Amino acid sequence: MLGTQIRQKDSVFYFVAWPAEDLLRKVRFISRFYAEGDQIAPEKVAPGDEVAGFIEKIERSDKAFQRTMSKSKITQIVNFYETAVSQPPIPGTVLLFTPQRLAFSSLGKYENVGDLQEPERPFLIIDGQHRLAALQFYSRKHPDEVRGLHVPCVIFDGKADDFATEMFVTINSTPTRINRSHLVDLYEKVSWAAPDKKLAARVGEMLYSEADSPLRYKINRLGGRSRQVKWILQAELFNELHKWVAGVRKLDASAAAAKKRYEIVRDFLKAAEDAWGDAWGHERFMVTKPVTLKALLRVCFDLAEADPATEDRLARWKRRLARWESLLPDFRAEGFYERFPAAGQVQRVMKIHKRLREALGVEARKSARED
Repeated sequence: MLGTQIRQKDSVFYFVAWPAEDLLRKVRFISRFYAEGDQIAPEKVAPGDEVAGFIEKIERSDKAFQRTMSKSKITQIVNFYETAVSQPPIPGTVLLFTPQRLAFSSLGKYENVGDLQEPERPFLIIDGQHRLAALQFYSRKHPDEVRGLHVPCVIFDGKADDFATEMFVTINSTPTRINRSHLVDLYEKVSWAAPDKKLAARVGEMLYSEADSPLRYKINRLGGRSRQVKWILQAELFNELHKWVAGVRKLDASAAAAKKRYEIVRDFLKAAEDAWGDAWGHERFMVTKPVTLKALLRVCFDLAEADPATEDRLARWKRRLARWESLLPDFRAEGFYERFPAAGQVQRVMKIHKRLREALGVEARKSARED
């Protein structure tokens, strides 16, 4: 196929005007798409295909790509393809990825124009799944019209999985495309993410997945309020963890450093669970609601600064947090908001934080300092 080679800094990629009929046979749909009375079944993602698995997770769990929204969006695009006459139906490029290194042969004096090898396996769609899905439905209804269409494509080849993941994030990281909770998942996967964000994301991931975490599987990673019992949104948790590490000079964001910080939070939450007793996770109490959990985390960071010794930390903190037993009536769900009046949740978290901290006799931690 005829392609144009494009060089930008250390990157080399290709532009191709691809006949629509041929292109649809050379791409993979990893999400299910619906139109009126028709559907595209997703291709099964192989266990080792990290990029496809990552994109599949985002496409399937983000609200913008759930079934009803997808159907509506596809219908709108198909309708546009049908009605567009003087306007080009697909004016924007579709971004495709293959891990295979494609051979490129220049044509005569045109150094950057030549014959580009087609991949052995179908392309993964980094950006443009909805447009191509709509094109697939359109081709089923209007096969003759599709034969005259060419789709502008940008092709990335021969790169590591991380490159494709980062490209997907770069293109899709706007509020209307991927929600805040999903972006937290991405901080470890992109080279431009700041160390403090990577560190906070790593600690949050451990709090969700580690077997000894009191928050294991209690963190809502889907961006909306789940039907399952969840205590806090991933983005809310990340915000608190990020405040803890942001501004620290000479910040160590390694996996080992994340583990140390995770252990601090883990031990504190275990001590808190012990202190609150039956109220921990109980629906009649506000102890594990987001507003209190955020305040608890702030107390954790205060305590970690005031009492940093690691030896016998859990037992020591259990003894200290036992003072909260007298506060238990204040955290009953009934009348909770009257006991902690505030203009909004931000102010209410601050009030709860102060009450809990003062009960322990702990000062609020200092701002950014050198670890």
